[in-house]
Amino acid sequence: MQISGRDSNRYQTFTRRAALLAGIQGIAFVALAGRMYYLQVLKTDQYRMLAEENRVSMRLLAPLRGNIVDRFGRPLASNKQNYRVMLISEQTSDVEETLNRLSRIVEIDEFRKRRILRDIARSPRFMPVTVAEGLTWEQFAQVNINEPDLAGILPDVGETRDYPYGEEFAHILGYVAAVSDRDLEKEPREAHRLLKLPGFRIGKEGIERTYDRHLRGTPGSSQVEVNAYGRVIRELAKDPGKPGQELVLTLDLDVQRFAWERVKGESASAVVMDVHSGDIISIVSAPAYNPNLFNMGYPTAEYKKLLESQYLPLLNKPLAGMYPPGSTFKMVVAMAAVEAGIEPSQRVHCPGHYSLGSHDFHCWKRGGHGAMNMHDAIKYSCDVYFYDVARRIGINAIAEMSRKFGLGQTYNFEVPGEKAGLVPTPEWKRAARGEVWHQGETVIAGIGQGYLLTTPLQLAVMTARIANGGHSVIPHITRAIGGELLPLPPSKPLGVSERALQVAQAGMNGVTNEPGGTAYRHRIPDPGMELAGKTGTAQVRRISRAERATGVIRNEDLEWRQRDHALYVCYAPVHEPRYAMSVVVEHGGSGSGAAAPIARDIMHEVLLRNPGGPQARRPETGSGTEEAG
Repeated sequence: MQISGRDSNRYQTFTRRAALLAGIQGIAFVALAGRMYYLQVLKTDQYRMLAEENRVSMRLLAPLRGNIVDRFGRPLASNKQNYRVMLISEQTSDVEETLNRLSRIVEIDEFRKRRILRDIARSPRFMPVTVAEGLTWEQFAQVNINEPDLAGILPDVGETRDYPYGEEFAHILGYVAAVSDRDLEKEPREAHRLLKLPGFRIGKEGIERTYDRHLRGTPGSSQVEVNAYGRVIRELAKDPGKPGQELVLTLDLDVQRFAWERVKGESASAVVMDVHSGDIISIVSAPAYNPNLFNMGYPTAEYKKLLESQYLPLLNKPLAGMYPPGSTFKMVVAMAAVEAGIEPSQRVHCPGHYSLGSHDFHCWKRGGHGAMNMHDAIKYSCDVYFYDVARRIGINAIAEMSRKFGLGQTYNFEVPGEKAGLVPTPEWKRAARGEVWHQGETVIAGIGQGYLLTTPLQLAVMTARIANGGHSVIPHITRAIGGELLPLPPSKPLGVSERALQVAQAGMNGVTNEPGGTAYRHRIPDPGMELAGKTGTAQVRRISRAERATGVIRNEDLEWRQRDHALYVCYAPVHEPRYAMSVVVEHGGSGSGAAAPIARDIMHEVLLRNPGGPQARRPETGSGTEEAG
């Protein structure tokens, strides 16, 4: 068969195209084969690892929070089993209906319900969201029984913070609570994964807040197998992480509980400290709140009651309550007078009032005390004596001595919220109020009234510095972190003469241990346990001439907020001081009637238990009232 020229040209063209196509196919095959060899042989280890990482997920686990214990190792804050209920939204077609059914077993108010719905909206649908915590065993069992009818509900047992003594340590320990958006803003970004874990808590107040980073611990991890949607199939490995560090406080559990029982029912505070080391043995504030409820979510109605109470249960009174010190301040004025050259034996006549210009300043004793020297003026709490002395030495001398004894300042105390109080001077008044200082203001400062403000912690420090011979002991409440004892700040001499200190000490001894002293009936009679103290009564309102003319003004006849504050400071034992103490009973009337009996009972308990005993650590030393105080 003969092929024509035209057909021959077509055949040759087809052959070239076929060859070209075959060549392209061959090249493509070689490239594909080469790529497959590269991926399956040369890169096999890398892609095997990537495939494994896509199948296996690493998830953070919240560590156990570190325990807080007292000076003898007894737990004050720890962890306990937490019966809780979680909800996985992808497993229910109607989240709100599920919550409504659950609320028949576990109470879920509208506020809590809105918060749950918000958390669900922010989380992946397969991620469990905490619905209720702190269930009783009966509630938890009921949820488990009804689980088939509660689509998406997952009963679970976790760990939660527990405060076994509730109100008794509330203001010192503080509490933990859920992490808020504001909390996240303060934390480094690398910590956000841990903080966003379901049920994770951080310290919000008190010691829990101060040492939160120490108490958190190191997070662990769980290696789990997941499917393409990220849902957990099984757990492959688990590292529980490292618990938070144990925190040892200087507090004595037994003394704290005794002190709480003694002030419970009052709006009051009490502070006990070691006069040499500065260890806080007990510090209570009443009334208080239940810190466990903050952990689980304080009921709205109950929290509103706390906010509206006139007794201020949320206020940490030993640190942030500020009160005129009243007659407990008279030792400071006496020491300032001695250092200014006034002889303690010099007498001042008290007729019941002190005249300055056209104004009369009254003594709590209407008929007066007669002729008083410095010792008797402290013992009987004579106001007129201290009016006269204050005017003679001036406010600056009083202010200087006040600061030496720890007033008008903070101590960098470990619990947040510490206030500095106020030691007034002419310079302060000019700067703060734009007014000049008047001599009458010096006179009333002499009995701890006027602008002068102190906290119960400061009054305890003042008393400790008198008792320890004039050394600048600093209060603290943390003994050790993670098994390591913390160093004590050095205690330095205040630069006050031995003579001035002896006048203050002898006067306080007279108050409690000499007949006629304002707290003589509230002394400790046990040999070797005698205490030295000083009563104080601080006015919160001005008494009018009309009221004074009618006779004695009784606190119990006044509205609670108008009654005088009752104060008492003391140290013991007298001959070898070891512990100092302050008690303030808000609107309690007189210091001798309301505060002194409480202080006596607590101090007696402290001396019986001697919590400082063999574990004591002593720091190195360096080169107005209208009633009896």
